[in-house]
Amino acid sequence: MGCLNDFSMDFFSLEGKVAMVTGGNTGLGQGYVVALAKAGADVVVPTHNRDWDETRELVESLGRKVHFVQGDLTKAEDRENVVKEAVEAFGKIDILVNNAGTIRRAPLLEYKEEDWEAVMNINLNAVYYLSQMVAKTMVENGGGKIINIASMLSFQGGKFVPPYTASKHGVAGITKAFANELADKNIQINAIAPGYIETANTAPIRADEKRNEEILSRIPTGKWGKPFDLMGAVVFLSSKASDYINGTILAVDGGWLVR
Repeated sequence: MGCLNDFSMDFFSLEGKVAMVTGGNTGLGQGYVVALAKAGADVVVPTHNRDWDETRELVESLGRKVHFVQGDLTKAEDRENVVKEAVEAFGKIDILVNNAGTIRRAPLLEYKEEDWEAVMNINLNAVYYLSQMVAKTMVENGGGKIINIASMLSFQGGKFVPPYTASKHGVAGITKAFANELADKNIQINAIAPGYIETANTAPIRADEKRNEEILSRIPTGKWGKPFDLMGAVVFLSSKASDYINGTILAVDGGWLVR
């Protein structure tokens, strides 16, 4: 391959692929699931709860298959079960989207140790261990794509969310470290860094009139993003079209970082 005429829009297709999207039953994760299904993939969704009827309906209406696995990704046995069920259901995992995460807000001087541990365990530790486990299956299958979900706080410090900031800096680091080690095994590892997106997690910020105005004044497009705005990025990074992209943190932020 290499001739310009070899390029095809089929490179963006995910037909025949199997994607795993952690926490893909709500919020941004649900958007990633629908995008991947629209591109042709069947999807495995590990989730902490059983609130998945809407997501199932969305995927099945597209003629794709979806398999939900309830579990706690901070536990080794649950991670092992998630991978086992995915392989049993579809035979392989071509794409892993590490979307599951949490955020707990409090001033730094009041931040509790248990809150630090809870955020780091799901946002960073689970990402590392699940990626390592899935990467082993990808090596056996000849390649794959891992897409981590970073943040604007992979680049900045933020306020009132010290473990979230630390974990998202760590996600950026894991992305680069995995890319260095797995590139020669035909596995590409990249990250999406969503900007300020309208979700349940950002509702408290949007409700704060002063903070909301501060954010909007810095976004060149002048508006919050929506889960819809991230769908193209996840399909691109999951597809053959991005085969020579590795270790990149792709900001989808309306220009926030450049202002």
